[in-house]
Amino acid sequence: MRVIRFPVVRCLLAGLLAVALGAAQAERSTPSDLYGPLFEAVQARRIFPDGKTFVDATPRVSVARIMADYAREQPADDAALRRFVEARFILPEAGPMPEADASLARLPLKDHIAALWPVLTRPALEPVEGSSALALPQPYVVPGGRFREIYYWDSYFTLLGLAADGQADLLESMVENFEAMVETHGLIPNGSRTYYLSRSQPPFFALMVGLSTRDDAESLDRQLRAMRREHAFWMAGEACVRTQVACAHVVRMPDGALLNRYYDERDTPRDESWSEDVATAAAAADRPAPEMYRHLRSGAESGWDFSSRWLDDPQRLASIRTTEIVPVDLNSLMWTLERTIAAHCRALAERACMRDFERRAAARRRAIHRHLWSRSEGRFGDLDLRSGRLTDRVSAAMLYPLFAGLATPSQARATARLAEADLVAPGGLRTTTVTTGQQWDRPNGWAPLQWVAVVGLNRYGHDALAETIAVRWLATVQRVYLETGKLLEKYDVEEQRPGGGGEYPLQDGFGWTNGVTRALLDRYPDHPAAASGAPSHDTPAPDTP
Repeated sequence: MRVIRFPVVRCLLAGLLAVALGAAQAERSTPSDLYGPLFEAVQARRIFPDGKTFVDATPRVSVARIMADYAREQPADDAALRRFVEARFILPEAGPMPEADASLARLPLKDHIAALWPVLTRPALEPVEGSSALALPQPYVVPGGRFREIYYWDSYFTLLGLAADGQADLLESMVENFEAMVETHGLIPNGSRTYYLSRSQPPFFALMVGLSTRDDAESLDRQLRAMRREHAFWMAGEACVRTQVACAHVVRMPDGALLNRYYDERDTPRDESWSEDVATAAAAADRPAPEMYRHLRSGAESGWDFSSRWLDDPQRLASIRTTEIVPVDLNSLMWTLERTIAAHCRALAERACMRDFERRAAARRRAIHRHLWSRSEGRFGDLDLRSGRLTDRVSAAMLYPLFAGLATPSQARATARLAEADLVAPGGLRTTTVTTGQQWDRPNGWAPLQWVAVVGLNRYGHDALAETIAVRWLATVQRVYLETGKLLEKYDVEEQRPGGGGEYPLQDGFGWTNGVTRALLDRYPDHPAAASGAPSHDTPAPDTP
């Protein structure tokens, strides 16, 4: 028998490790990594109006061949470059979401939403090599429009509608997809694209688990593993934060308490918004570009991309500093995650795990009350790490502690008063009190924030205010639906019309609006929007209550 000596074994192990690391790196390679100079030329010269077009394209041939062709041909002008790309890639469909049937726009609102689920559903996906798509083992629902992939926090609100419409199998397949992504990638990414793998989004997975009806031991164990893996992603900076204020997603407060922030691991322009990020960094000549890119990416991780919450100067995106802010919404969701993990550990008789996560949740609740609540102002808010005080931005994020159930009754009363005074608009709940032109600011209202507010206020007995927000929001959605035949990504809740602002045109479809609207129609069945009977586009929209 031949004996393999230890140096040879070490070489073999090193080789296998290199192969494994190379494969893992290839799985995380984004279009900017794979296509380098071609990617930069396409994005810098804006060959396609939407920066997401090229990064979502599917290659017809291998990456190596595409890059060899590019080096040889060197397309001279924009027209030649576009022809080069179109010959070697299948471009995603452009324009608004295709309707399955024009008659959808004539259905009652509830029926329209039910009819949209098949339009927005995609089959399980095994991506082509060189594509940015991530594998998904089960069917899934996309938001619509330019958003052709599964998105993280969007999906929780979509699942609310699936549950209301009895789409149990599709709901469970969505949960399975998120379990698969966290198992494969170590996080639930912003969306199912390689260019989203450097960041996550607000951690709603524990709440998705709460919508699942699978409660057998095997399912509970699988859910627990996924939640613990996600928690480990958010707390990966826990060790190094002992010697510094912040590390990765973790922030150490002066009293030693640990909270979380949004933080993207990359400091380059976002693949899907490359030109926009380069322009924003150029407008802040006094700040290093990598610093700017990380703040922009981290703002995208927050889901509020972009908002005055993250800006020094509300009128200048170039003043963004997301990673220097400790957000109240993120930490409320982390508390929910820790509590849900503890409950699963209890159900599975894993007592050490249960005690650990009960301790973590209790510590986080104390830290939120101490650092993210202002008694003098009577509000929850985001902490500015530079000043050690809450930022002055009043936003709908302050309702997350009520949504999670970690506020005291007196804190809930104060929050309800402030929300009613500053955030309730004729058409629903404003996102912030500041008009900036950013899409996550006044006058826009967003479906997820309506749901957070309604559920949170209901939880603490502020039912009248919750109903006011819900009914006004439903009236806005119904009014715009009657005018356009569409459900939209966001709405102007001041004027009860389609929303605006942001980096891209208004999208229709739209996953989370469908989900929240459908769930609210069940909560408030007497609202006119819940009525059956085909609407006419000549019918006046319902008056705002």
